[in-house]
Amino acid sequence: MLSVLVTLCCAGLVTAEYQPNWPSLDARPLPSWYDEGKFGIFLVWGVYSVPSFGSEWFWERWQGPKPNKTYVDFMTKNYPPGFSYADFAPLLKAELFDPDEWAKLISDAGAK
Repeated sequence: MLSVLVTLCCAGLVTAEYQPNWPSLDARPLPSWYDEGKFGIFLVWGVYSVPSFGSEWFWERWQGPKPNKTYVDFMTKNYPPGFSYADFAPLLKAELFDPDEWAKLISDAGAK
């Protein structure tokens, strides 16, 4: 009897398992704040932030199928020959990241 009671009490604690495919991922519920929000602010940064040039499409424009001359020239001028996109990874340190400063800025902008 105790095992049945524990099983029933813990049933709500079981998290859903998703499969690595779109139908499964699309079945997950959205949090209300995301679905009901009128305006969203996302702060996204990654390895592409290190050169501080362009956007998150940095690699595509530098080394993609149709390289952009401006990006190629930037890399030639500022980084040694053979420098790869992966070489940016250890340089992503976020030493100037201040979450409190961002929270205040976003709050002051009227976001909730």
